Amino acid sequence: MIEPNVYITLALASLAGLAMIVAGGLAGWRGWLSLRRLELDHTQDSRMPVAVSTGSRIEIADLRERIKKLEAIAAGVDL
Repeated sequence: MIEPNVYITLALASLAGLAMIVAGGLAGWRGWLSLRRLELDHTQDSRMPVAVSTGSRIEIADLRERIKKLEAIAAGVDL
């Protein structure tokens, strides 16, 4: 028969490992969001014509809103 301390130790070690994996994934997710934001800013600066159509502005606003929602999710904020 295994002692209860062994179960507690295994559970805590598993929880710590899971926390490290989640922390790494969250850091990667935030980095990816940052990269996408830089790409969007770069494409807006370099390729946007002076006369922008209304449809393009709506699409850009929609993309910015999606990015904000994804950042809020990544930060753990309830919407």
